[in-house]
Amino acid sequence: MTPDVRSAAPTTYETTYDSAQLPALKARLKTFIDERVIPAEADFHAEQERDGFARSSVLAGLRAEAKEQGLWALGHPAHLGGGGVPFLDFVYLNEIIGRSDLGQLAVGSLSMQDSIMLDRFGSEEQKRRWLTPMVAGEVFPSVGMTEPEVAGSDPTLITSTARIDGDEWVIDAHKWFTTGASSASYTTVFCRTEDESVPRHSRFSAIIVPTDTPGYEVVRKIPTMGHVGGEHCEIRLTGVRVPAANLLGERGRGFQIAQQRLGPGRIFHCMRWLGQAQRAFELMCARANERYAHGSVLGEKGEIQRYIAESAAEIHGHRLMTLDAAARLDAGEQARVEIALIKFHGAQMLHNVIDRAIQVYGAAGLTADLPLELMYREARYARIYDGPDEVHRMSAARHILKNPDVVPWQGRP
Repeated sequence: MTPDVRSAAPTTYETTYDSAQLPALKARLKTFIDERVIPAEADFHAEQERDGFARSSVLAGLRAEAKEQGLWALGHPAHLGGGGVPFLDFVYLNEIIGRSDLGQLAVGSLSMQDSIMLDRFGSEEQKRRWLTPMVAGEVFPSVGMTEPEVAGSDPTLITSTARIDGDEWVIDAHKWFTTGASSASYTTVFCRTEDESVPRHSRFSAIIVPTDTPGYEVVRKIPTMGHVGGEHCEIRLTGVRVPAANLLGERGRGFQIAQQRLGPGRIFHCMRWLGQAQRAFELMCARANERYAHGSVLGEKGEIQRYIAESAAEIHGHRLMTLDAAARLDAGEQARVEIALIKFHGAQMLHNVIDRAIQVYGAAGLTADLPLELMYREARYARIYDGPDEVHRMSAARHILKNPDVVPWQGRP
């Protein structure tokens, strides 16, 4: 049976996991992130910039520890070898994972969005070849969607093409910000397969392309704000041939498949941002309690107290908004407005909290002695990836103007 791509609700998996385990699991995960992952960040970043994350010995050690402690791939379905933690419970765990930018890689949750996509739409052969080893951490995925020549916020402008020649797809594509492509075993390439006689949202398909296929080229790792070794790659596919069976899902349904990947992914982003913001907040409070200047510790000064109170309010508000969006998605709603709201609200919250924390530390906050300067640069991505703030505001406003009672504060059950 062809999967229904109209709903963005997460798949429900059978598992022996019981939600009563969540508090203890959160505690174990936080201990691992704070005591093992965060202290390893500097060494990992050095290895990543030199060799790429797939060859990092620091990462390999952390991944082995996570598996030994039962913290590996917690949100992946049990039948694929994951922890079987259901979507809503994993949302809570993702905040803890987000405390470190290395967290997703260390505990195997980086592939969550791709595993959702492949599990729903992949053929049995595609799952056997890519999905099971991906969940096990044996291969890394990547997705080719954004293109340098056209606006990434409008996927209907994609110019990459694929045509059928016998029993093969022939693909010509130019993509960038294909994260992890230099370490990935395959890229899911979104490209135009239908002509203009077809409605514009049905002209695109998703095709799995092994990265060792002739004609597949990683042009460069793009230097960006944050990590030079972040592996945001520019790739080019020139006359690349893959079997027709590498089509993911139905022909012409690439746009809908992408939306299914992005919906839960945006919630995961927002919860990870909370983890980063909470870490910055804790650092800010520690500094305010210990730093003495002008007759008292900083925490006794009104302006610093304002920073603390406003940060606490923004973190708490965003957490509630994100959990509400997750609950609605989990209940089978598309939650378009809720997801759009938390995407731009969360990006601003993240910036605000880290910015205040830097201000409280003063000159020290600008140095690499603290994680704040890197967190600040990484936070700037949040207003652009998975859709820029402007597009999410526009999308939310359009839905609300058409039907004002869709907004979550109207007390819907």
